[in-house]
Formats: sequence, structure tokens, C-alpha cells
Amino acid sequence: MREVIFAIPGDLNTPTGGYRYDKRVIEELRALGWSVQHLQLSSGFPSPSERALAETAKIFSGISADALVMVDGLALGAIPLQTLKSLKARLIALCHHPLAFETGLTTDRIDYLHRTEREALSRAVATIATSRSTAALLAREFNVAPEELTVAEPGTEPAPRAKGDVSPPHLLSVGAITRRKGHDTLAIALSKIRDLNWEWRIAGSIDRDTIAMQTLEKNIAEGRIAQRTTLLGPLDDAGLEREYSSASLFVLPSHFEGYGMAFTEALARGLPVVAGSGGALVETVPRDAGVFVTPGNAGELALTLRRLLTSPAEIAKRADAAWEYAKKLPRWNDTARLISDALAHASTKAAA
Repeated sequence: MREVIFAIPGDLNTPTGGYRYDKRVIEELRALGWSVQHLQLSSGFPSPSERALAETAKIFSGISADALVMVDGLALGAIPLQTLKSLKARLIALCHHPLAFETGLTTDRIDYLHRTEREALSRAVATIATSRSTAALLAREFNVAPEELTVAEPGTEPAPRAKGDVSPPHLLSVGAITRRKGHDTLAIALSKIRDLNWEWRIAGSIDRDTIAMQTLEKNIAEGRIAQRTTLLGPLDDAGLEREYSSASLFVLPSHFEGYGMAFTEALARGLPVVAGSGGALVETVPRDAGVFVTPGNAGELALTLRRLLTSPAEIAKRADAAWEYAKKLPRWNDTARLISDALAHASTKAAA
């Protein structure tokens, strides 16, 4: 039986796109005949303590040199080279998006993460990226050889079409509240269109980024939209399905996305999308189903939302386009087959 160790920081059941990707990949690889050992690393990544790094080095040093070890980028990009050298096995990198591209980091932190991730990727015998955009970024900024890259986009399962028949219209945002996701910009934009009928519903963790949460609460209060905003927190699959089903429009003006699973899940339900133009989103969301805005530009976002909310015909046209496009999205077994092939090829190589 083919075997791989999949090292992932923190709780695999954390309700974010990255963890859901990892969890589904484990399930689908096992269905393809792989023996997948889930190796849990410290939840402190991507900002590990010295103790967490020492524990990681100890774990890595105990892995056989002939093993295949796939490491999630949330940890890999923050592991210093000296720690990574304790891993003698063949390393496969899984990159959702480079850590240095997180919004709100200091210049020193960006430089540090850029260096550690570049060094880590140089030791990988194969690198898996979750979008073409991320793969191109890794080749351009992190010196990953194109022939060592595999693009394995997240799968999207068929879903019931959203009804979107509630009043007021529900504007849905799905994603942990972090500076990168742009909830703060959306709050300001919505404060500019209080004369219109809408309700904003936010699904996602509220404790991942204290600064982002404080800024969002401030913008909601100052914008006088608290009575029309609901912070749902992290939801399970059933809870998310209810929110998607009743939504009229999916809105998340992210500064950067490595792929954007929440966006394709919205498309799968026939929801029009308003997205930030950062990272992979311009590839993930088709232009006839989505509208792109400049990240951080609340005025532009407000004008876009006003146009859509006052144009039922445009909403309907974009909803139909989303529903049709979703039929062409890859499924999770497609994702797993690509990763399986990359792992099989990596198994023929010597460790770096």
C-alpha cells in the first residue's frame, strides 16, 4: 500500500477553507488506496514558539528517511531551515497561499516569512498549489521549478440552488474575520448604502485576528449598521447550507486569496459574487457571475453593491451564470487524483 504522512498544524476540524481542503484530501486519498497518517503539529503555527519548533524538530527527526511527508503550508512556510533539516524524509509542500502575503504583517515579518518559505520550498521534492495563480506566484517569487509544481484546485460538490427569496436580501460573507478578508472595508461600504434594503450575515471565526475583529466592530458601530449585521461565528456544514440557501448575494472583498473555496461554494448554489481582485479570485470567479472590486476601496464597493441591489435583472443574470459555471467545477476526487499522481512521482525521488 502507498503511504504518506500528512503534517498539519492545529485541529483538522477547524472550520476554514484550508483545513476543509486538507480533511477532504485525506479522505479522498484513502479512497484511492493511500495509507494516510495524519500528523498533528502545534496549533501555534504560523507563529510558532521556540518550544513548538523544538517539538516539531523532535517529531521530524523520528520520521524514517524513506517516508513521504506532505506538510501543510500553514506550518511549512514558518519553519526555519535549521528545524526543517531534522526531517530526512522526502518533503512535499502543500501551499494554499504564501504566508508572507497575509494582510497586516510588518515589513520584518513579511521578509522573515518570505525567506523561511523560500528555504522550505527549496527542500521539497514536489510542491502542490491550490490554484494556478498560487503556482505562478511560487515559481516567480519563491524559485519553485515549474516542473516540480502540481496545481490541485479544491473540489466543489453539487449543491441545491439558493432560494434568495428573503426580504431584506441577505448579503453573505463566509470566512474567518482577518485583515486579509476585508470585512472592515465591507462594513464601511454598507454604511454608505443604509438607504437600501439589506441584511449582512457573516459566517466565520471571530477570534483568529483580534485587530481585525476590533476594527470590524468599530466600523459596524460607527457606520450605524449593527441592527442589520449578524455575526454567526463558525458554522458546521448544516449551518453553512442554511446561510447559502437563503442568501441573495455573496460578498467578500478579500485583499488576497490563494483560491477561495467559499466563493466556489457560493457559485455552486447559483449565487452572484462580489469579490476583491486580489490573488486567485480573478481566476476562481467567472466575470459573468462575479463583480471584482479593488481591495480596500470602500467607495467602489458601495457603488457596486448599490448597482446590484437596485438591479434585480443583473442579479438574476449573474445568478444564472454562476449556476451554469458550477457544473464545470472540479470534484474532490479530481483533486485527490492530482495529488496522488504528484505523491507517486515524488516517491521516486531522493530527499533534498
